[in-house]
Amino acid sequence: MSHRLHVESTTKPAERLAAARLDADAYARDLEIRSSLAVAVRKDLIGIVTSTVRGVIDTTGARGARIVVALSGGVDSVVLLHCLTRLAPALDLHLSALHVHHGLSRNADAWAQFCEQLCSQLGVSCSVVRVQVDRRHRLGLEAAAREARYAHFRAQQADAIALAHHRDDQAETLLLQLLRGAGVRGLSAMPPARALDASGPVRVLRPMLDVTRSQILAYALEAELAWVEDESNADPAMDRNFLRLQLMPLLLQRFPGAVETLCRTAQNAADASALLDELGALDARSGVTQTGLEVEALSELSEPRARNLLRWFLEREGVPLPGRERLAEAFHQIVHARHDARVEVRLGPAALRRHRGRVYIEAIKHDTPSDWSCAWHGETRIALPDGLGTMQFEQAVGAGLSMQRLRDRPTVIRPRTGGERMRLVQGRPSRTLKNLLQETGMPHWRRDSLPLMFCADDLVWVPGVGIDCRYAAQPGEAAVVPQWLPA
Repeated sequence: MSHRLHVESTTKPAERLAAARLDADAYARDLEIRSSLAVAVRKDLIGIVTSTVRGVIDTTGARGARIVVALSGGVDSVVLLHCLTRLAPALDLHLSALHVHHGLSRNADAWAQFCEQLCSQLGVSCSVVRVQVDRRHRLGLEAAAREARYAHFRAQQADAIALAHHRDDQAETLLLQLLRGAGVRGLSAMPPARALDASGPVRVLRPMLDVTRSQILAYALEAELAWVEDESNADPAMDRNFLRLQLMPLLLQRFPGAVETLCRTAQNAADASALLDELGALDARSGVTQTGLEVEALSELSEPRARNLLRWFLEREGVPLPGRERLAEAFHQIVHARHDARVEVRLGPAALRRHRGRVYIEAIKHDTPSDWSCAWHGETRIALPDGLGTMQFEQAVGAGLSMQRLRDRPTVIRPRTGGERMRLVQGRPSRTLKNLLQETGMPHWRRDSLPLMFCADDLVWVPGVGIDCRYAAQPGEAAVVPQWLPA
């Protein structure tokens, strides 16, 4: 049975509360939580929920933060926004709201209008952004909508994005992850706080993870709040809806404490995941450098422990973690392929490669044209084409390339074409660039994309190799020091 509640702002408070109670009563009956809701309504649910949310703000160090509330208009996000609004003066919170208009429902415009009206009533600024959701996304419509939302989360000028997930959501997430065969990281479900991106300052906060669905609903009734009901929440074709509408009621009939038990399991999994992270960091001390992961370090560990170190390394590099089978395949190729094999394992947007006993992570780039070139006329900075990064030039005296030698001759930056030679030491013969690059130990896949500096036809500078001695600045001579900053 589908319930859609959208109480218009023009409705009188008494009528709105009565309508809300009728719909809430039917909603609770469907989920078989009538008794718990009745108990909850008799309590000071506004005080209980507010205290819980305040505790999360305190323990996560979010006092004084700029917080953007992800506001769908549903009862959960409405209660979270209302609660944070009440706490804002005491906790010095700087609140705003973001409503993402997915355009997937005929009611989407009305939901956006509702969110704007609610924020106006609460004195909170509200942004409504419209997104195009890829209906053919390989992971389905829900995943596509989530990607669209998170893209806008990343664009916010904020310290944190507040999401309205609650304890029942946590239990459902654990069940979904179990059915997907997740490891302990996945079974940890949702943390109350995490970084939005691995290297970014913005965090995701979930202040209501210890609040139940019935407590949120009772809070909304006690505070006489209105909200909207997304009709898609009643569609059992979606996995989470199936669990919430059909499986969870059966579990709760037989195991009344199922939600609490499942959430406790998620906490236990989070503890186990944290221990694996600590073990990975410990093993990384002897096996991971700033540039890569030593194959020997993997070989000396048991296979489960070695896979954990590889997972830790991938996560440090910001690579989406592959499934168990793909991770095991990557491990076996790295450790067991013959010594001179060119190992490459693609993991989403990145490639894992092995070179001279070391594992590297490289972003997968489209083939770069080999005929590009950039003229240099003395600029301090030049952007290279096709995502190759930037060239930077620093003025110097007696070190670097002689400005006198470069003057009045065309100077360009371009890739290698083959057959290049340079002389590093005066009085010694010139050597092939191929030989010089091999001696540096530079991985073979990086060599062809190197930006080389030529003066007329002379190769004068190579990153990681050095300067041709004929163009090196003499003591006291004006010079320039090139530097390549890869993207």
